[in-house]
Amino acid sequence: MSSITLVFIILAGLLALLLALFQYWNKSKGHSKLYWTFIFLRFLTLFAILLLIINPKFEHLEVYTEKPNLIIAVDNSSSIKHLNQDSNSLKIVESLTNNSDLTNKFNIELYSFGDNLNSEDSLNFTKQQTNISNAINQLSQIYKESISPTVLITDGNQTYGSDYEFSSNSYKQSIYPIILGDTVNYTDLKIQQLNVNKYAFLKNSFPIEVFLIYNGSSNINSQFTVTSGNNIVYSQPITFSKSNNSKIVNFTLPANSVGVSAYKATLEPLNNEKNIVNNTKNFAVEVIDQKTKVALVSDFLHPDLGVLKKSIESNEQREAVFIKPNDIINQINDFQLFILYQPNNKFKQLFEALDNENKNKMIIVGTKTDIDFLNTTDKNYNQQITGQFEDYQSEMNLNFAPFIIDDIDFESFPPLKSNYGDVTFSIPFETILFKKVNNISTKEPLLATFETNGKREGILFGENIWQWRAQSYINAKSFNDFDNFIGKLVQYLASNKKRNRLNVDYESFYNGTGNIIIKAQFFDKNFEFDARETLTISVKDTISNKEKSFPLILKNNNYQVDLSNLSPSEYTFKVYAKNENISQSGSFQILEYDVEQQFLNADVTKLQRLANNSDGKSYFIDDTNTLVNDLLNDNRFVAIQKSNKNTIPLIDWKYLLLLIALTLTIEWFLRKYNGLI
Repeated sequence: MSSITLVFIILAGLLALLLALFQYWNKSKGHSKLYWTFIFLRFLTLFAILLLIINPKFEHLEVYTEKPNLIIAVDNSSSIKHLNQDSNSLKIVESLTNNSDLTNKFNIELYSFGDNLNSEDSLNFTKQQTNISNAINQLSQIYKESISPTVLITDGNQTYGSDYEFSSNSYKQSIYPIILGDTVNYTDLKIQQLNVNKYAFLKNSFPIEVFLIYNGSSNINSQFTVTSGNNIVYSQPITFSKSNNSKIVNFTLPANSVGVSAYKATLEPLNNEKNIVNNTKNFAVEVIDQKTKVALVSDFLHPDLGVLKKSIESNEQREAVFIKPNDIINQINDFQLFILYQPNNKFKQLFEALDNENKNKMIIVGTKTDIDFLNTTDKNYNQQITGQFEDYQSEMNLNFAPFIIDDIDFESFPPLKSNYGDVTFSIPFETILFKKVNNISTKEPLLATFETNGKREGILFGENIWQWRAQSYINAKSFNDFDNFIGKLVQYLASNKKRNRLNVDYESFYNGTGNIIIKAQFFDKNFEFDARETLTISVKDTISNKEKSFPLILKNNNYQVDLSNLSPSEYTFKVYAKNENISQSGSFQILEYDVEQQFLNADVTKLQRLANNSDGKSYFIDDTNTLVNDLLNDNRFVAIQKSNKNTIPLIDWKYLLLLIALTLTIEWFLRKYNGLI
């Protein structure tokens, strides 16, 4: 409270007293106790009202002690169980969480991690992937404002993600790894990596590259073989020594039949080898009969063209070719889809040829597009000519029906530049993305598709889509989301298949450690997305003949089911609608591969470097007591006394209003009782 406020309060008290005396003193014939009571009550009332007008503020100081946090992050992946360290991990967690000295000094928080970080106490060591870097990054967001030393209980074997050794650069806490696993180096042969394209073309040969690793000191001989079923399709003798401990094997296999071909690569194990799981790797290739060729037609160079080619060719089933408008006339039958980038009068012959041949196409409109030419040539839509340009952001249409698309955070993408003006369609069309201007939705199409006379067309009203691919990488740390979106759009536009009310999106084969998500869309008779239907999938293992059924769950604009718990095998499935006689069938294969079983030892060196980089220290299983003592005696981890100062205005004190009401009531009652009213 300031000194001037105190002066006002004193003056308010004097004023209240003077007013009370003025109102009662002169009216009293004798200064009885009753009139002194009236003066006192009136003084309290007036003083309380004046205090409310002055509204002084009082400061409340709250002092408390904040203990540092102790983060215990436990590796919950199956490699811990594979290395027989699951019981040791549980014992370490129990000894740390039940230590009274640690609980007195720290607030202990327990987390587990595999592919993601989870706040939970149950540990089952069944996670199929390990991403230590992701766990550290998530902890850095949670505890960036506090003192939180972190105990990392892990074998240090990461299956995917950024190199966690450098995660300490963004994590401002000390990390104390407890290293699980055998540190003894055993003699071991393994297939380190196998590279093969996902698709191959009929009557061609597809290349395979295999990296073989030997860990040992003596000279040994082994045999590398690739089998398909019971047949050996490739074999090569391999020799290793201490100095020559790695081999790269390159070879090709023929693609003789359409469909999924499964193979097993095996490096013959040694007699005394401890881990023979990493001597085998399964892989598959889908053989297709034809490659989809896409023509990227433009009269000038633009970064969008390079991005479209990259995205289209990210799937080996597709090929994109740059070509000039006049050069493609005699090659029309070589392509299944034509992407016309910002067409002008030079595209006139091409438009006529595409219409005559009834070919599918996609048009991209930008600042260099001849809108007058486009309006004259394509009668399906007309764009107003204003001579002005506008930046358009995108908004996904959740009711888009022709094919399944995922929201890849389109609203975060940079705006596209295009011509300003209304677009009028003369035929029915489907909008994939709406235009947004200054973050206000216009419900006008930015990206749309339509079908006429048995052919499919698409149109994008904006250039600089190359910025979208860059933003998608920033958002997801991968180009896959954007490339998949372009791939689905190209796949739909390049096909003339009849639309179905039930569409199912799935892969021909899946790796054993990946997520197996099957998506579906169901439409009513007007081909509008129907969220009221109940979809069920029946999955049959063709080897064991076991059959299971799962419901599909509605998520955004599609139905989904997670089949990641299925064991490796070959499956057929049928998705059917409960209320209507509509179904779709298919098949897929799950390859047997557990990346968590490929490790033989803990990664001691990397965990030690992680500890050193973060000003921490690494420990082995038997050093848990030493870790406890180090944490208790470290002067960096001490309780901090903090204070909160709250400023409370008097007007918020409801009891003062109650006092005013009470004094007025008592004064009125006494005056009434004594006949003064």
